[in-house]
Amino acid sequence: MSKVVLGDFETNPIINKKSKTKTGKKLWNIFIECFGVLATVAFFGIPFYFVIINAFKNTQESSLLNMNWPSSFHLMENIQEVITARDGMIIRAFFNSVMITGLSIILLIILGAAAGYVLQRKVTKVTPFFNFLILAGLIIPPAVVPTIWVMQEIGLFKTMPGIVLIEVALNLPFTIILYRGFMVTIPRSLDEAALIDGCGRFRLFFNIILPLLKPVSATVIVLTAVSVYNDFVNPLYFFPGAENATLQLTLYNFMSMYITKWNLLFTNVLLISIPPLILFIIFNKKIVAGMTAGSVK
Repeated sequence: MSKVVLGDFETNPIINKKSKTKTGKKLWNIFIECFGVLATVAFFGIPFYFVIINAFKNTQESSLLNMNWPSSFHLMENIQEVITARDGMIIRAFFNSVMITGLSIILLIILGAAAGYVLQRKVTKVTPFFNFLILAGLIIPPAVVPTIWVMQEIGLFKTMPGIVLIEVALNLPFTIILYRGFMVTIPRSLDEAALIDGCGRFRLFFNIILPLLKPVSATVIVLTAVSVYNDFVNPLYFFPGAENATLQLTLYNFMSMYITKWNLLFTNVLLISIPPLILFIIFNKKIVAGMTAGSVK
């Protein structure tokens, strides 16, 4: 009788079967990964290609709304017309969007970090109530009409501080959750050592704790910048007026009841999409690091 040698890979049916199973799993995983990459490219790449290719066309060709290659390129003419439309409205809109985004980020970092620090360090009987308020802020949608009435009563309607406070209020719950999760990674002994050395509470937070929050602060900056910069609804309701237009509202410049200049509309979309795209490419790794920090202690 012939003997089967267990150490021989080719003649051992058990090992050979396991090897085929592992190879099949690897091939299946590679297939899933490739399919995911192709699906992502198709889902995000095709619409972006559609915007770019129509931004190169003239008014007649862009009205067909297809992805055919243009007969001639008119990107520079389209950009010039977009910039000069309505007395350079896009320039004022860019200034308004940058101011709203910058001020919102500064307030969110200070308020979110302070609230996350207190909620993580001081756990009392009222802490579950504040946690409930934070979750409610994430779930409950804002009431537009009552908010406009309140803003009119206190004189903040159609003002820069008013829209900044709206953006801060809507993004603050998620910011607090991020900071509170990251605060777990900072040991309490650091606070105690600073207090023993005579450091006050405010100095402890701003000089010691806040600099240690740079990873999650980078995440807050990118996510808030993209969210506030691309916000269309809130400026439309709470910051109306031609002089108060933001970049997203400039899309109305080339849309009307009877005619829409699609080439200028897509050129406008292309211009306002460049800044957040660059910001995301630069800070994409820090976004993931900041959101996952604190999940495992």
